[in-house]
Amino acid sequence: MTIEPRGARDDPPSVAHFDVLIVGAGLSGIDAAHHLQTLCPSRTYVILEQRERIGGTWDLFRYPGIRSDSDMFTMGYSFRPWTMPKAISPGQDIREYITATASEEGIDRHIRFGHAVTRASWSSETARWTVEGSRRTPEGREEPVTLTCGFLLSCAGYYRYSAGYTPGFPGLERFEGRVVHPQAWPDALDYAGKRVVVVGSGATAVTLVPAMARTAGHVTMLQRSPTWVVSMPEEDAIANRLRAVLPATWAYRLSRWKNVAYMTFMYQLARRSPGFVKKGLLSQAAAHLGPGVDVATHFTPRYNPWEQRVCLVPDADLFVALREGRASVVTDHVATFTEKGIALRSGRELEADVVVTATGLVMQPLGGIELAVDGRPVDLGGRLSYKGVMLSGVPNLAAVFGYVNASWTLKADLICAWVCRLLNVMERKGARQVTPTSRDVEAAAPFVEHFSSGYVQRALARLPKQGRKSPWRVYQNYFRDLLALRWSRIDDGALVFSSPEAPVPGISREAAKAVGSELPRRRVKGGETP
Repeated sequence: MTIEPRGARDDPPSVAHFDVLIVGAGLSGIDAAHHLQTLCPSRTYVILEQRERIGGTWDLFRYPGIRSDSDMFTMGYSFRPWTMPKAISPGQDIREYITATASEEGIDRHIRFGHAVTRASWSSETARWTVEGSRRTPEGREEPVTLTCGFLLSCAGYYRYSAGYTPGFPGLERFEGRVVHPQAWPDALDYAGKRVVVVGSGATAVTLVPAMARTAGHVTMLQRSPTWVVSMPEEDAIANRLRAVLPATWAYRLSRWKNVAYMTFMYQLARRSPGFVKKGLLSQAAAHLGPGVDVATHFTPRYNPWEQRVCLVPDADLFVALREGRASVVTDHVATFTEKGIALRSGRELEADVVVTATGLVMQPLGGIELAVDGRPVDLGGRLSYKGVMLSGVPNLAAVFGYVNASWTLKADLICAWVCRLLNVMERKGARQVTPTSRDVEAAAPFVEHFSSGYVQRALARLPKQGRKSPWRVYQNYFRDLLALRWSRIDDGALVFSSPEAPVPGISREAAKAVGSELPRRRVKGGETP
Protein backbone atom coordinates (compact mmCIF):
# COMPACT_ATOMS: atom_id res chain seq x y z
CA MET A 1 0.00 0.00 0.00
CA THR A 2 1.32 3.42 -0.91
CA ILE A 3 1.80 5.59 2.13
CA GLU A 4 0.34 9.04 1.67
CA PRO A 5 0.81 12.08 3.90
CA ARG A 6 -2.11 13.49 5.79
CA GLY A 7 -4.26 15.72 3.63
CA ALA A 8 -2.74 14.28 0.46
CA ARG A 9 -4.40 14.28 -2.97
CA ASP A 10 -7.61 16.30 -3.27
CA ASP A 11 -8.68 16.28 0.37
CA PRO A 12 -9.42 19.57 2.11
CA PRO A 13 -6.63 20.58 4.49
CA SER A 14 -8.81 19.71 7.49
CA VAL A 15 -9.21 16.04 6.48
CA ALA A 16 -6.44 13.83 7.85
CA HIS A 17 -5.44 10.69 5.98
CA PHE A 18 -4.04 7.49 7.49
CA ASP A 19 -2.94 4.22 5.99
CA VAL A 20 -5.07 2.33 8.50
CA LEU A 21 -8.00 3.52 10.60
CA ILE A 22 -8.95 1.32 13.57
CA VAL A 23 -12.40 1.71 15.10
CA GLY A 24 -12.39 0.94 18.83
CA ALA A 25 -9.79 1.08 21.61
CA GLY A 26 -10.84 -2.03 23.47
CA LEU A 27 -9.15 -5.40 23.69
CA SER A 28 -9.16 -5.92 19.91
CA GLY A 29 -8.26 -2.36 18.93
CA ILE A 30 -5.11 -2.31 21.05
CA ASP A 31 -4.28 -5.78 19.69
CA ALA A 32 -4.58 -4.44 16.14
CA ALA A 33 -2.36 -1.44 16.88
CA HIS A 34 0.33 -3.66 18.41
CA HIS A 35 0.44 -5.84 15.30
CA LEU A 36 0.56 -2.82 13.01
CA GLN A 37 3.47 -1.31 14.92
CA THR A 38 5.29 -4.64 14.96
CA LEU A 39 4.59 -6.05 11.49
CA CYS A 40 3.88 -2.89 9.48
CA PRO A 41 6.00 -0.23 11.19
CA SER A 42 5.92 2.15 8.21
CA ARG A 43 2.11 2.41 8.21
CA THR A 44 0.41 5.44 9.69
CA TYR A 45 -2.65 4.67 11.76
CA VAL A 46 -5.22 6.18 14.07
CA ILE A 47 -7.70 4.67 16.53
CA LEU A 48 -11.11 6.28 16.91
CA GLU A 49 -12.79 5.48 20.22
CA GLN A 50 -16.28 6.73 21.07
CA ARG A 51 -15.71 6.53 24.83
CA GLU A 52 -13.31 8.62 26.92
CA ARG A 53 -11.14 5.76 28.13
CA ILE A 54 -9.39 2.67 26.84
CA GLY A 55 -11.02 -0.68 27.51
CA GLY A 56 -14.17 -1.11 25.42
CA THR A 57 -16.34 -3.71 27.15
CA TRP A 58 -14.14 -3.56 30.24
CA ASP A 59 -14.70 0.16 30.58
CA LEU A 60 -18.41 0.07 29.71
CA PHE A 61 -19.62 -2.59 32.13
CA ARG A 62 -19.53 -1.53 35.78
CA TYR A 63 -22.01 -3.91 37.40
CA PRO A 64 -21.10 -5.82 40.61
CA GLY A 65 -18.78 -8.77 40.08
CA ILE A 66 -17.92 -7.93 36.45
CA ARG A 67 -15.23 -10.40 35.39
CA SER A 68 -13.98 -12.44 32.48
CA ASP A 69 -16.05 -15.39 31.33
CA SER A 70 -12.93 -17.07 29.90
CA ASP A 71 -9.54 -17.70 31.41
CA MET A 72 -7.08 -14.84 30.97
CA PHE A 73 -4.37 -17.08 29.56
CA THR A 74 -6.43 -17.40 26.38
CA MET A 75 -8.22 -14.06 26.69
CA GLY A 76 -4.97 -12.16 27.18
CA TYR A 77 -2.77 -11.09 24.29
CA SER A 78 -0.43 -13.62 22.72
CA PHE A 79 2.41 -11.08 23.01
CA ARG A 80 1.87 -9.92 26.62
CA PRO A 81 1.83 -12.45 29.47
CA TRP A 82 -0.98 -12.37 31.97
CA THR A 83 0.80 -12.39 35.32
CA MET A 84 -2.01 -11.85 37.82
CA PRO A 85 -2.81 -14.87 40.03
CA LYS A 86 -6.49 -15.01 39.07
CA ALA A 87 -7.20 -16.71 35.74
CA ILE A 88 -10.87 -15.68 35.99
CA SER A 89 -10.18 -12.01 36.47
CA PRO A 90 -12.11 -8.96 37.71
CA GLY A 91 -13.02 -6.49 34.98
CA GLN A 92 -10.90 -3.70 36.46
CA ASP A 93 -7.76 -5.84 36.23
CA ILE A 94 -8.53 -6.57 32.57
CA ARG A 95 -8.97 -2.88 31.77
CA GLU A 96 -5.68 -2.08 33.50
CA TYR A 97 -3.97 -4.82 31.48
CA ILE A 98 -5.27 -3.32 28.21
CA THR A 99 -4.37 0.22 29.31
CA ALA A 100 -0.85 -0.79 30.34
CA THR A 101 -0.30 -2.46 26.97
CA ALA A 102 -1.37 0.69 25.13
CA SER A 103 0.72 2.96 27.33
CA GLU A 104 3.94 0.93 27.28
CA GLU A 105 3.85 0.53 23.50
CA GLY A 106 2.93 4.15 22.78
CA ILE A 107 -0.38 3.10 21.25
CA ASP A 108 -2.33 5.53 23.41
CA ARG A 109 -0.77 8.45 21.51
CA HIS A 110 -2.66 7.28 18.40
CA ILE A 111 -6.10 7.23 20.04
CA ARG A 112 -8.69 9.96 19.50
CA PHE A 113 -11.24 9.63 22.27
CA GLY A 114 -14.83 10.81 22.04
CA HIS A 115 -14.94 9.98 18.31
CA ALA A 116 -17.98 8.00 17.14
CA VAL A 117 -17.93 6.63 13.58
CA THR A 118 -21.27 6.57 11.79
CA ARG A 119 -20.50 6.10 8.10
CA ALA A 120 -17.68 4.90 5.84
CA SER A 121 -17.71 5.31 2.05
CA TRP A 122 -15.27 3.60 -0.29
CA SER A 123 -14.18 5.23 -3.55
CA SER A 124 -12.60 3.04 -6.20
CA GLU A 125 -11.44 6.21 -7.98
CA THR A 126 -9.09 7.08 -5.13
CA ALA A 127 -8.80 3.66 -3.41
CA ARG A 128 -9.64 5.05 0.00
CA TRP A 129 -12.34 5.17 2.62
CA THR A 130 -13.95 8.44 3.72
CA VAL A 131 -14.91 7.95 7.35
CA GLU A 132 -17.52 10.24 8.87
CA GLY A 133 -18.65 10.63 12.43
CA SER A 134 -18.70 13.03 15.32
CA ARG A 135 -16.44 14.03 18.16
CA ARG A 136 -17.34 15.21 21.60
CA THR A 137 -15.70 18.48 22.61
CA PRO A 138 -14.53 19.19 26.20
CA GLU A 139 -17.65 21.37 26.52
CA GLY A 140 -19.87 18.40 25.63
CA ARG A 141 -20.81 19.52 22.11
CA GLU A 142 -20.96 17.10 19.19
CA GLU A 143 -18.98 18.21 16.13
CA PRO A 144 -18.82 16.46 12.75
CA VAL A 145 -15.49 14.90 11.83
CA THR A 146 -14.17 13.38 8.60
CA LEU A 147 -11.01 11.36 7.97
CA THR A 148 -9.78 9.20 5.13
CA CYS A 149 -7.83 5.97 5.17
CA GLY A 150 -6.48 3.33 2.85
CA PHE A 151 -7.66 0.41 5.00
CA LEU A 152 -10.48 0.28 7.55
CA LEU A 153 -10.26 -2.16 10.47
CA SER A 154 -13.30 -2.48 12.72
CA CYS A 155 -12.52 -3.50 16.29
CA ALA A 156 -15.79 -2.13 17.61
CA GLY A 157 -17.02 -5.42 19.05
CA TYR A 158 -20.28 -7.14 18.26
CA TYR A 159 -22.97 -5.41 20.34
CA ARG A 160 -24.63 -2.02 20.68
CA TYR A 161 -22.99 0.07 23.41
CA SER A 162 -25.79 2.59 23.85
CA ALA A 163 -28.35 0.15 25.31
CA GLY A 164 -28.78 -3.55 25.97
CA TYR A 165 -31.74 -5.73 25.10
CA THR A 166 -34.84 -5.49 27.26
CA PRO A 167 -38.04 -7.34 26.28
CA GLY A 168 -41.32 -5.47 26.40
CA PHE A 169 -42.32 -6.48 29.92
CA PRO A 170 -46.02 -5.79 30.60
CA GLY A 171 -46.72 -3.37 33.43
CA LEU A 172 -43.11 -2.27 33.82
CA GLU A 173 -44.22 1.32 34.41
CA ARG A 174 -46.25 0.20 37.44
CA PHE A 175 -43.27 -1.05 39.41
CA GLU A 176 -42.46 1.28 42.31
CA GLY A 177 -38.91 0.03 42.82
CA ARG A 178 -35.75 0.49 40.77
CA VAL A 179 -35.18 -1.19 37.38
CA VAL A 180 -31.59 -1.41 36.12
CA HIS A 181 -29.96 -2.94 33.05
CA PRO A 182 -26.38 -4.16 33.68
CA GLN A 183 -25.13 -2.30 30.62
CA ALA A 184 -26.10 1.03 32.22
CA TRP A 185 -25.29 0.38 35.86
CA PRO A 186 -25.70 3.48 38.07
CA ASP A 187 -22.74 4.23 40.31
CA ALA A 188 -24.90 5.19 43.29
CA LEU A 189 -27.23 2.17 43.32
CA ASP A 190 -27.62 0.99 46.93
CA TYR A 191 -29.02 -2.52 47.22
CA ALA A 192 -27.62 -3.43 50.66
CA GLY A 193 -30.24 -5.29 52.66
CA LYS A 194 -32.79 -5.07 49.83
CA ARG A 195 -34.75 -7.64 47.86
CA VAL A 196 -33.26 -8.03 44.40
CA VAL A 197 -34.62 -9.95 41.40
CA VAL A 198 -32.19 -10.61 38.54
CA VAL A 199 -34.11 -11.47 35.37
CA GLY A 200 -32.00 -13.71 33.15
CA SER A 201 -29.78 -16.78 33.28
CA GLY A 202 -26.82 -15.96 31.05
CA ALA A 203 -23.24 -14.97 31.80
CA THR A 204 -24.21 -11.59 33.25
CA ALA A 205 -26.90 -13.01 35.51
CA VAL A 206 -24.71 -15.77 36.96
CA THR A 207 -22.07 -13.14 37.67
CA LEU A 208 -24.45 -10.66 39.30
CA VAL A 209 -26.30 -13.04 41.60
CA PRO A 210 -23.41 -14.15 43.86
CA ALA A 211 -21.83 -10.68 43.79
CA MET A 212 -25.02 -8.90 44.87
CA ALA A 213 -25.91 -11.65 47.36
CA ARG A 214 -22.93 -10.64 49.50
CA THR A 215 -24.75 -7.52 50.73
CA ALA A 216 -28.35 -7.68 49.49
CA GLY A 217 -31.12 -8.93 51.73
CA HIS A 218 -31.85 -11.68 49.21
CA VAL A 219 -31.27 -12.17 45.48
CA THR A 220 -33.60 -14.18 43.25
CA MET A 221 -32.52 -15.26 39.78
CA LEU A 222 -35.65 -15.42 37.63
CA GLN A 223 -35.12 -17.42 34.45
CA ARG A 224 -37.48 -18.54 31.70
CA SER A 225 -35.34 -21.62 31.14
CA PRO A 226 -32.06 -22.94 32.55
CA THR A 227 -28.55 -22.41 31.20
CA TRP A 228 -25.64 -24.82 31.34
CA VAL A 229 -23.28 -23.69 34.12
CA VAL A 230 -19.81 -25.01 34.91
CA SER A 231 -17.56 -24.19 37.86
CA MET A 232 -13.83 -23.67 37.33
CA PRO A 233 -11.13 -22.60 39.81
CA GLU A 234 -10.64 -18.83 39.95
CA GLU A 235 -6.89 -19.44 40.02
CA ASP A 236 -5.15 -21.81 37.61
CA ALA A 237 -2.92 -23.84 39.92
CA ILE A 238 -0.83 -25.30 37.11
CA ALA A 239 -0.27 -21.88 35.53
CA ASN A 240 0.75 -20.36 38.85
CA ARG A 241 3.21 -23.19 39.51
CA LEU A 242 4.68 -22.80 36.02
CA ARG A 243 5.14 -19.07 36.62
CA ALA A 244 7.01 -19.81 39.83
CA VAL A 245 9.66 -21.92 38.08
CA LEU A 246 9.78 -20.60 34.50
CA PRO A 247 10.28 -17.19 32.87
CA ALA A 248 6.96 -15.36 32.58
CA THR A 249 6.80 -15.64 28.79
CA TRP A 250 7.36 -19.39 28.70
CA ALA A 251 4.98 -20.02 31.59
CA TYR A 252 2.33 -17.96 29.84
CA ARG A 253 2.73 -19.73 26.51
CA LEU A 254 2.51 -23.16 28.07
CA SER A 255 -0.56 -22.18 30.10
CA ARG A 256 -2.18 -20.63 27.04
CA TRP A 257 -1.69 -23.72 24.88
CA LYS A 258 -2.84 -25.97 27.72
CA ASN A 259 -6.09 -24.05 28.02
CA VAL A 260 -6.62 -23.75 24.26
CA ALA A 261 -6.26 -27.52 23.95
CA TYR A 262 -8.61 -28.13 26.87
CA MET A 263 -11.31 -25.76 25.56
CA THR A 264 -11.12 -27.23 22.08
CA PHE A 265 -11.33 -30.78 23.43
CA MET A 266 -14.33 -30.00 25.65
CA TYR A 267 -16.20 -28.25 22.83
CA GLN A 268 -15.60 -31.12 20.42
CA LEU A 269 -16.59 -33.62 23.11
CA ALA A 270 -19.84 -31.71 23.69
CA ARG A 271 -20.60 -31.75 19.97
CA ARG A 272 -19.87 -35.44 19.55
CA SER A 273 -21.03 -36.84 22.91
CA PRO A 274 -23.53 -34.35 24.35
CA GLY A 275 -25.05 -36.90 26.71
CA PHE A 276 -21.71 -37.57 28.37
CA VAL A 277 -20.99 -33.84 28.86
CA LYS A 278 -24.53 -33.23 30.17
CA LYS A 279 -24.06 -35.92 32.78
CA GLY A 280 -20.79 -34.37 33.95
CA LEU A 281 -22.24 -30.85 34.21
CA LEU A 282 -25.31 -32.03 36.09
CA SER A 283 -23.21 -34.10 38.48
CA GLN A 284 -21.00 -31.12 39.25
CA ALA A 285 -23.99 -28.83 39.84
CA ALA A 286 -25.69 -31.35 42.13
CA ALA A 287 -22.51 -31.84 44.16
CA HIS A 288 -22.10 -28.09 44.72
CA LEU A 289 -25.78 -27.28 45.32
CA GLY A 290 -26.72 -30.07 47.68
CA PRO A 291 -30.25 -31.41 48.14
CA GLY A 292 -31.89 -28.03 48.68
CA VAL A 293 -31.92 -26.99 44.99
CA ASP A 294 -33.86 -28.84 42.28
CA VAL A 295 -31.16 -29.40 39.64
CA ALA A 296 -33.59 -31.03 37.18
CA THR A 297 -35.81 -27.93 37.15
CA HIS A 298 -33.30 -25.11 37.45
CA PHE A 299 -30.03 -26.36 35.90
CA THR A 300 -31.06 -28.78 33.14
CA PRO A 301 -31.51 -26.88 29.86
CA ARG A 302 -33.56 -28.15 26.90
CA TYR A 303 -30.57 -27.75 24.56
CA ASN A 304 -27.20 -29.50 24.41
CA PRO A 305 -24.05 -27.98 25.92
CA TRP A 306 -22.44 -25.39 23.62
CA GLU A 307 -25.56 -24.90 21.51
CA GLN A 308 -25.46 -21.79 23.66
CA ARG A 309 -22.42 -20.58 25.54
CA VAL A 310 -21.73 -22.52 28.74
CA CYS A 311 -21.67 -20.07 31.64
CA LEU A 312 -18.52 -20.14 33.74
CA VAL A 313 -18.64 -19.48 37.50
CA PRO A 314 -15.39 -19.20 39.50
CA ASP A 315 -15.02 -21.45 42.52
CA ALA A 316 -18.74 -22.37 42.30
CA ASP A 317 -19.70 -18.94 43.69
CA LEU A 318 -23.22 -19.06 42.22
CA PHE A 319 -23.83 -22.55 43.60
CA VAL A 320 -22.49 -21.55 47.01
CA ALA A 321 -24.81 -18.51 47.22
CA LEU A 322 -27.80 -20.73 46.36
CA ARG A 323 -26.79 -23.49 48.77
CA GLU A 324 -26.33 -21.03 51.64
CA GLY A 325 -29.72 -19.42 51.03
CA ARG A 326 -28.41 -15.94 50.22
CA ALA A 327 -29.86 -16.40 46.74
CA SER A 328 -32.53 -18.52 45.10
CA VAL A 329 -33.54 -19.45 41.58
CA VAL A 330 -37.04 -19.46 40.09
CA THR A 331 -37.81 -20.95 36.67
CA ASP A 332 -40.97 -19.30 35.37
CA HIS A 333 -42.23 -16.61 32.99
CA VAL A 334 -43.00 -12.96 33.68
CA ALA A 335 -46.73 -12.34 33.43
CA THR A 336 -46.58 -8.68 34.40
CA PHE A 337 -44.80 -6.26 36.65
CA THR A 338 -46.79 -5.07 39.63
CA GLU A 339 -46.33 -2.21 42.07
CA LYS A 340 -44.42 -4.53 44.43
CA GLY A 341 -42.51 -6.73 42.01
CA ILE A 342 -43.16 -9.35 39.33
CA ALA A 343 -46.23 -11.55 38.91
CA LEU A 344 -45.40 -14.90 37.30
CA ARG A 345 -47.49 -17.09 35.02
CA SER A 346 -47.66 -19.70 37.76
CA GLY A 347 -49.56 -17.20 39.93
CA ARG A 348 -46.65 -16.53 42.26
CA GLU A 349 -45.42 -12.97 42.88
CA LEU A 350 -41.79 -12.05 43.51
CA GLU A 351 -41.59 -8.91 45.62
CA ALA A 352 -38.57 -6.73 44.93
CA ASP A 353 -36.97 -3.42 45.72
CA VAL A 354 -34.58 -3.66 42.76
CA VAL A 355 -35.05 -5.55 39.48
CA VAL A 356 -32.02 -6.12 37.26
CA THR A 357 -32.90 -6.97 33.66
CA ALA A 358 -29.92 -9.13 32.65
CA THR A 359 -31.74 -9.98 29.44
CA GLY A 360 -28.95 -9.75 26.92
CA LEU A 361 -27.24 -7.64 24.32
CA VAL A 362 -28.21 -6.21 20.96
CA MET A 363 -25.76 -7.40 18.32
CA GLN A 364 -24.47 -4.58 16.14
CA PRO A 365 -21.92 -5.66 13.52
CA LEU A 366 -19.17 -3.17 12.67
CA GLY A 367 -20.27 -0.96 15.54
CA GLY A 368 -23.33 0.11 13.55
CA ILE A 369 -21.28 1.87 10.85
CA GLU A 370 -23.15 2.42 7.58
CA LEU A 371 -21.05 1.25 4.64
CA ALA A 372 -21.15 2.32 1.01
CA VAL A 373 -18.99 1.24 -1.93
CA ASP A 374 -18.84 3.66 -4.85
CA GLY A 375 -22.03 5.31 -3.68
CA ARG A 376 -24.00 2.09 -3.20
CA PRO A 377 -25.05 1.04 0.34
CA VAL A 378 -23.66 -2.25 1.56
CA ASP A 379 -26.16 -4.72 3.01
CA LEU A 380 -24.10 -6.92 5.35
CA GLY A 381 -26.75 -9.62 5.28
CA GLY A 382 -26.36 -9.93 1.52
CA ARG A 383 -22.58 -10.46 1.59
CA LEU A 384 -20.40 -13.48 2.14
CA SER A 385 -17.79 -13.56 4.87
CA TYR A 386 -14.24 -14.18 3.68
CA LYS A 387 -12.40 -16.18 6.38
CA GLY A 388 -14.60 -14.49 8.98
CA VAL A 389 -12.60 -11.30 8.39
CA MET A 390 -13.62 -9.47 5.17
CA LEU A 391 -16.79 -9.11 3.09
CA SER A 392 -17.35 -10.12 -0.51
CA GLY A 393 -17.26 -7.15 -2.84
CA VAL A 394 -16.10 -4.71 -0.16
CA PRO A 395 -12.48 -3.56 -0.62
CA ASN A 396 -9.95 -2.80 2.10
CA LEU A 397 -12.20 -3.58 5.05
CA ALA A 398 -11.65 -6.10 7.84
CA ALA A 399 -13.49 -6.68 11.10
CA VAL A 400 -12.66 -8.58 14.26
CA PHE A 401 -15.32 -11.04 15.37
CA GLY A 402 -14.12 -13.54 17.96
CA TYR A 403 -15.25 -17.01 18.95
CA VAL A 404 -18.57 -17.89 20.54
CA ASN A 405 -17.07 -21.05 22.07
CA ALA A 406 -13.69 -19.75 23.26
CA SER A 407 -11.89 -16.54 24.19
CA TRP A 408 -12.48 -13.57 21.90
CA THR A 409 -8.82 -12.59 21.81
CA LEU A 410 -7.67 -15.89 20.31
CA LYS A 411 -9.42 -14.99 17.05
CA ALA A 412 -8.58 -11.28 17.37
CA ASP A 413 -4.86 -12.07 17.51
CA LEU A 414 -5.07 -14.20 14.37
CA ILE A 415 -7.13 -11.62 12.47
CA CYS A 416 -4.87 -8.69 13.35
CA ALA A 417 -1.74 -10.57 12.30
CA TRP A 418 -3.44 -11.69 9.07
CA VAL A 419 -4.44 -8.12 8.19
CA CYS A 420 -0.82 -7.05 8.58
CA ARG A 421 0.31 -9.87 6.28
CA LEU A 422 -2.30 -8.69 3.78
CA LEU A 423 -1.08 -5.09 3.94
CA ASN A 424 2.50 -6.22 3.34
CA VAL A 425 1.47 -8.31 0.34
CA MET A 426 -0.38 -5.31 -1.07
CA GLU A 427 2.76 -3.21 -0.71
CA ARG A 428 4.91 -5.80 -2.48
CA LYS A 429 2.41 -6.02 -5.31
CA GLY A 430 2.06 -2.25 -5.58
CA ALA A 431 -1.70 -2.67 -5.04
CA ARG A 432 -3.86 -0.14 -3.27
CA GLN A 433 -7.06 -2.15 -3.30
CA VAL A 434 -7.90 -5.73 -2.33
CA THR A 435 -11.38 -7.18 -2.73
CA PRO A 436 -12.71 -10.60 -1.77
CA THR A 437 -14.53 -11.78 -4.88
CA SER A 438 -17.14 -14.52 -4.54
CA ARG A 439 -17.95 -15.42 -8.13
CA ASP A 440 -20.08 -18.58 -8.33
CA VAL A 441 -20.16 -18.93 -4.53
CA GLU A 442 -23.60 -19.10 -2.93
CA ALA A 443 -24.65 -18.50 0.65
CA ALA A 444 -24.96 -21.84 2.41
CA ALA A 445 -25.08 -21.06 6.13
CA PRO A 446 -25.49 -18.19 8.61
CA PHE A 447 -22.42 -16.40 9.96
CA VAL A 448 -22.72 -18.28 13.27
CA GLU A 449 -23.86 -21.91 13.04
CA HIS A 450 -25.17 -24.35 15.65
CA PHE A 451 -25.66 -21.61 18.22
CA SER A 452 -29.14 -20.81 19.51
CA SER A 453 -28.54 -17.91 21.91
CA GLY A 454 -31.21 -15.24 21.56
CA TYR A 455 -28.85 -12.34 20.91
CA VAL A 456 -27.35 -14.23 17.96
CA GLN A 457 -30.66 -15.43 16.54
CA ARG A 458 -32.10 -11.92 16.65
CA ALA A 459 -29.22 -10.62 14.52
CA LEU A 460 -28.58 -13.39 11.96
CA ALA A 461 -30.43 -11.59 9.15
CA ARG A 462 -28.10 -8.59 9.56
CA LEU A 463 -24.90 -10.64 9.53
CA PRO A 464 -22.98 -11.84 6.45
CA LYS A 465 -23.36 -15.44 5.33
CA GLN A 466 -21.00 -18.36 4.83
CA GLY A 467 -20.33 -20.34 1.68
CA ARG A 468 -19.91 -24.10 1.43
CA LYS A 469 -16.13 -24.27 1.56
CA SER A 470 -13.00 -22.36 2.44
CA PRO A 471 -12.21 -19.44 2.28
CA TRP A 472 -15.89 -18.58 2.64
CA ARG A 473 -16.34 -20.54 5.88
CA VAL A 474 -16.29 -19.15 9.43
CA TYR A 475 -14.71 -21.64 11.80
CA GLN A 476 -15.33 -21.75 15.52
CA ASN A 477 -12.07 -23.62 15.85
CA TYR A 478 -8.74 -22.05 16.79
CA PHE A 479 -6.62 -24.76 15.17
CA ARG A 480 -8.44 -24.52 11.83
CA ASP A 481 -8.08 -20.76 11.96
CA LEU A 482 -4.35 -21.12 12.61
CA LEU A 483 -4.12 -22.85 9.26
CA ALA A 484 -6.47 -20.44 7.48
CA LEU A 485 -5.12 -17.18 8.88
CA ARG A 486 -1.52 -17.78 9.91
CA TRP A 487 -0.17 -20.49 7.64
CA SER A 488 -2.19 -20.23 4.42
CA ARG A 489 -1.14 -18.02 1.54
CA ILE A 490 -2.68 -14.58 1.33
CA ASP A 491 -2.97 -14.66 -2.46
CA ASP A 492 -5.42 -17.57 -2.62
CA GLY A 493 -7.34 -16.66 -5.77
CA ALA A 494 -10.38 -15.27 -3.92
CA LEU A 495 -8.70 -11.91 -3.27
CA VAL A 496 -8.36 -9.56 -6.22
CA PHE A 497 -5.55 -7.02 -5.92
CA SER A 498 -5.83 -3.83 -7.96
CA SER A 499 -5.08 -0.13 -8.24
CA PRO A 500 -7.39 2.56 -9.61
CA GLU A 501 -5.15 3.97 -12.34
CA ALA A 502 -6.46 1.88 -15.27
CA PRO A 503 -9.46 -0.36 -16.06
CA VAL A 504 -9.31 -4.14 -16.08
CA PRO A 505 -8.78 -5.35 -19.65
CA GLY A 506 -12.09 -6.50 -21.13
CA ILE A 507 -14.27 -5.13 -18.30
CA SER A 508 -15.85 -1.72 -18.55
CA ARG A 509 -15.72 0.73 -15.68
CA GLU A 510 -19.54 0.76 -15.60
CA ALA A 511 -19.67 -3.04 -15.34
CA ALA A 512 -17.26 -2.96 -12.43
CA LYS A 513 -19.40 -0.44 -10.60
CA ALA A 514 -22.56 -2.46 -11.30
CA VAL A 515 -21.37 -5.33 -9.10
CA GLY A 516 -20.37 -3.12 -6.20
CA SER A 517 -16.65 -2.96 -6.97
CA GLU A 518 -16.16 -6.73 -6.90
CA LEU A 519 -14.46 -6.33 -10.29
CA PRO A 520 -11.43 -4.05 -9.92
CA ARG A 521 -10.02 -1.77 -12.58
CA ARG A 522 -6.50 -3.10 -12.84
CA ARG A 523 -5.35 -6.39 -11.47
CA VAL A 524 -1.86 -6.52 -10.14
CA LYS A 525 0.28 -9.54 -10.86
CA GLY A 526 2.85 -11.01 -8.57
CA GLY A 527 2.95 -13.67 -5.93
CA GLU A 528 3.18 -13.48 -2.20
CA THR A 529 6.44 -14.03 -0.45
CA PRO A 530 5.73 -16.75 2.17
